Amino acid sequence: MKPIPLTTNTSTPTLTATGISFPQVLVDYGLAPLIAKDIQTLQVNIGKLCNQTCSHCHVDAGPTRTENMTLETIEKLLSVVRENPGIRTIDVTGGAPEMNPHFEYLVTECRKMGRKGIDRCNLTVFFVKGQAHLPQFLANHQVEIVASLPCYSEGNVDQQRGQGVFNRSLDALQQLNQLGYGKEGTGLILNLVYNPLGPRLPPDQYELECDYKHELRTRFGIEFNQLFTITNMPISRYLDSLRTNGQHDDYMTLLINSFNPASVETVMCRTLVSVGWDGRLYDCDFHQMLDMPLADGLPQTIHEFELATLRQRPIVMAQHCFGCTAGAGSSCSGALS
Repeated sequence: MKPIPLTTNTSTPTLTATGISFPQVLVDYGLAPLIAKDIQTLQVNIGKLCNQTCSHCHVDAGPTRTENMTLETIEKLLSVVRENPGIRTIDVTGGAPEMNPHFEYLVTECRKMGRKGIDRCNLTVFFVKGQAHLPQFLANHQVEIVASLPCYSEGNVDQQRGQGVFNRSLDALQQLNQLGYGKEGTGLILNLVYNPLGPRLPPDQYELECDYKHELRTRFGIEFNQLFTITNMPISRYLDSLRTNGQHDDYMTLLINSFNPASVETVMCRTLVSVGWDGRLYDCDFHQMLDMPLADGLPQTIHEFELATLRQRPIVMAQHCFGCTAGAGSSCSGALS
């Protein structure tokens, strides 16, 4: 197969979205099969309940969702972490994960075991009734916060995440800064997440981080550690938006033509397992939202978890995997290269 040009020009695409499969591209580049290297992280979606309804949300989370991880499943998850010291990071996501009634128990127990905790936070959850204590709780347990802020301008943020979200997000970030988050020497890590507004790839992560830091510092006095740029995945709510606007084929063509073989080595599915709110296991959070289970013959739930088997598992692939390997690559920790 002729190498795919690394271009982001959708007006004159080299390839189209029709007839190009992600598994075949890996074969043609000599990168198949895609095999996990280890499990260092459990990324745990503890529910789809959220106080926001964001246009780019691949979880389809919102205020009317009722899916929440039970205490029984959380206890089993904790036992898996306890029995496998190589799992160093528990990356908690949702929905707004803090709206699960057992969120604080999960965080507290992971901290007792000396594990790193990450909270994928939408920031505005701090202003939900009964949640005002959350910033202090997170600081007390040294939880790393990864917070969504898709732009440093009010109009763009509110367009993607809802009216008034930008100003509430700034208030939340200022609260976190007052507690030491984002400040050098405190050990309290505050990272922000950028998602493109529209069907395009993120810009250079480092350059955009510099812009964010300048704008947030000079305009609002806000400090943070890193910016993660994450490609919007063509699944769930965002897929519906692409189809409604007649942009699906162009976006998939963009992702395919921007395939970067260097990103395959460090895609996040190679070092983590995703755990659904009901305890089922997946290769990544995106597979989870599409109900794409692990490969046949592997443990399928947290109750069957077996590190030795899962750490070298073959990874299931589909077309949305082009989103993680386009351009600089994309993961839950930002660009890959």
